[in-house]
Amino acid sequence: MTRRDEIAGPSDAAASGRLVAIGLGYVAAAFARGLRAEGWRITGTSRSDEGLAGLRAQCDEAVRWPGETLSLGYGDALLISAPPGETGCPVFEAFGADAARARWIGYLSTTGVYGDLAGGWAFEETPLNPQSPEAERRAKAEAQWLDAGGHVFRLPGIYGPGRSALERATAPGARRIVKAGQVFSRAHRDDIAAALAASMARPNPGRVYNVCDDEPAGADMVLGFAAELLGVPAPPEVAFEDAALSPMAQRFYAECKRVSNARVKAELGWRPAFPTYREGLKACLSMMG
Repeated sequence: MTRRDEIAGPSDAAASGRLVAIGLGYVAAAFARGLRAEGWRITGTSRSDEGLAGLRAQCDEAVRWPGETLSLGYGDALLISAPPGETGCPVFEAFGADAARARWIGYLSTTGVYGDLAGGWAFEETPLNPQSPEAERRAKAEAQWLDAGGHVFRLPGIYGPGRSALERATAPGARRIVKAGQVFSRAHRDDIAAALAASMARPNPGRVYNVCDDEPAGADMVLGFAAELLGVPAPPEVAFEDAALSPMAQRFYAECKRVSNARVKAELGWRPAFPTYREGLKACLSMMG
């Protein structure tokens, strides 16, 4: 079988090619925009007619998948952000046998695969301990793509223009949930896109990277800072025990960890443009006008 590192391809992310983005969501679309500006051809997928309508302005080719025929050619780059199923990644089941054709494969996963570390640090070599069905499925999908020579990017809470604490701070019924010692890591959308580009420029098949900012912080602190930027009163504080959260939100708060980005910095030369939520939210505010 032909190995991907034997296929003629770019030495850097600026070299043109074709990106096949299965599940062209918030992060993948930002990454695709950068490549398209450099001459790349973008193929994006959606599972619905409504989604396809939105894709056509962002892609050179919009494909309904599953459904329509979708091929992976030699030298194409493949980015997967579609959710996994019970047996792992459906994209792997469809295209895993063709993985050798790709010059680069990226799989967007989650830091949820680490489970709860009681505030401790999560490194890429930290044993996985998924504590929800969703995280268990992600771990299965990761293993599939790593075996195929993919690059896995474990992402924490993602925010960016239009999807940040700025919108939550002014939402009806907004609250600052306070749980002593609780911290989360997060990453700005554009920093994740930059990490993907850095990996494409310096591929290392079978490698895992945590992509996050430099300062884990409590969600209540972030929401309070967002309100301060907007010049509005901070949402009222509510103790975690009194918040009557949904089961899904309770699972979110059941995990506490700090995620290290040391590997992606050391190996790919990546640095976050938004090293903390403060810089990130200020940039989001400037885009809001």
